[in-house]
Amino acid sequence: MTDDILLKVEGHAGFISLNRPSALHALTLPMVHAMTAALLEWRDDPAVKCVVIDHADGRGFCAGGDIAFLRNSAMNDGGESGRKFFHDEYQLNHLLINYPKPVVAFMDGITMGGGVGISQPARFRVATENTKFAMPETGIGLFPDVGGGWYLSRLEGRVGQFLALTGSRIAGAGCLSLGLATHYLTSNALAEAKSRIATEDVERIDGILGTLSVTPPDSKIIETIVQINRHFASDRLEDILASLEGDESEWAMKELATLRTKSPQTCKVALRQLSESLKLTDFADNMAMEYRIASRVIVRPDFAEGVRAVIVDKDNAPKWDPATAEGVTDALIDAIFAPLPAQEEWKPL
Repeated sequence: MTDDILLKVEGHAGFISLNRPSALHALTLPMVHAMTAALLEWRDDPAVKCVVIDHADGRGFCAGGDIAFLRNSAMNDGGESGRKFFHDEYQLNHLLINYPKPVVAFMDGITMGGGVGISQPARFRVATENTKFAMPETGIGLFPDVGGGWYLSRLEGRVGQFLALTGSRIAGAGCLSLGLATHYLTSNALAEAKSRIATEDVERIDGILGTLSVTPPDSKIIETIVQINRHFASDRLEDILASLEGDESEWAMKELATLRTKSPQTCKVALRQLSESLKLTDFADNMAMEYRIASRVIVRPDFAEGVRAVIVDKDNAPKWDPATAEGVTDALIDAIFAPLPAQEEWKPL
């Protein structure tokens, strides 16, 4: 167990509180294991009728995974410990989406990467005025994993592709509009919500959250859906870039400039990932696909270079390899998506 996860049962609710404020509650492997163990224990405990996932003190809900650890793995052990992290984290994601008891995730703050992976499987997903949702992985040579292919591909229009490629942040209002959140509460109502969820009839969770909900402000992402659907219509990165290049509007130029900073390799991976995920009917198959991708991408040059540029040296000047969309061949993408040896494939718990 780890002090970075606080576990308690209050009333009939099991509470999992992320408690690593110095890193915005980014997930480590011990945190993943502590969450998984608690969920397995409570699954068979008749006294626990629902589960609440939130964060303890400090900002953010969960800023993602332990990126420095993953980079160290890529550079020093050939990605072995990094693959272990992905493997077990994906088992947690799968456990959550198939959990037989209601799960309520309070996305009160930064909800990125791994934070998306532990909130989106929840039956109830609560956004607030503090919510900042994003899948920013293409900026460090990764891809929107932890089930990102499943969730993003199923958003309306081409919003999922836009979010996957640009890493754009969405506020709580946008999360509600897109269905990434089921309810929108002000942060000062969360304590009452949690108390009532823990003590009132578990069948009343939706009603409790609905009663405490407020009307959110207008959503910026909804205001740009027409442009998003037009410019991000293709599953070819080259087509998206060309479409944006042909539009001199301030919005198009801004998004084009953003895309120019991302890894062309993992942008193409993300487009293929979302396209393939939409064809799947089982979340486990999606996670098996994402594990194949993760196993390859973590040891590709762009990951170590992206983390160096954005997180280590912070010069924000990554030298991507390949450097252009045209340089990323179909053969490379095919190799990243190819099956692993049978004994290495991801499997659910």
